[in-house]
Amino acid sequence: MVVHAFDVLGDPVRRRILELLAPGELTAGEICATVGTEFGISQPGVSQHLKVLRDNGFATVRAQGTRRLYTIDPTPLREVDRWLDGFRRFWSPALDALGTEIARGRRARHTQTPTDDSGEKP
Repeated sequence: MVVHAFDVLGDPVRRRILELLAPGELTAGEICATVGTEFGISQPGVSQHLKVLRDNGFATVRAQGTRRLYTIDPTPLREVDRWLDGFRRFWSPALDALGTEIARGRRARHTQTPTDDSGEKP
């Protein structure tokens, strides 16, 4: 259920964990070290957030010896993305317009006539 996904994603610690996992698999220790430092929470606190992500399908874990390796399960994120499709019309035109203005500014900078140090055109 998408609303439930937003409950899971509503927590900044869990969002940060997903950001850390986005490039690829990390050990529980690596996640705890980063998140614990950034948010000032203990290893058991980070472990609770990892459990919520696992229990709700956002992350998977596999054992490698004594280490636990976490990775993202993209399925619930795809469901959120599909749900957001109905709302993209509210921000897509503004982002398209911004992209056009940025491109216009780049073209203008490339076509400007250079000036010398005095501000005069050569």
